[in-house]
Amino acid sequence: MCRNIRPLNNFAPPATGAEIHAAALQYVRKVAGTTRPAAVNQAAFDRAVADIAHATEHLLADLVTTAPPKDREVEAAKARARAAMRYGRGPGPGGAPGPGVSRE
Repeated sequence: MCRNIRPLNNFAPPATGAEIHAAALQYVRKVAGTTRPAAVNQAAFDRAVADIAHATEHLLADLVTTAPPKDREVEAAKARARAAMRYGRGPGPGGAPGPGVSRE
């Protein structure tokens, strides 16, 4: 589950509230060990997500870096290329197959 949490710092444009909430949700799911809490635990689960999202917003606002902001599209393309190599897929429809993939 935590593999879905993406770095949020130093991107242009900055992380949105939805991205911060999604990261907080993934974290709470991992710690709680469940993707859907029981009804009796829903309030605690939701409160934890809100608290972690709030703390993450403060963290991102306070971090200082001298590195230039990363471009989201460039980073996404790099991630797709790494996934293609990792899982042995080609570059996409109509492209050459990746290593270990036959066209037969």
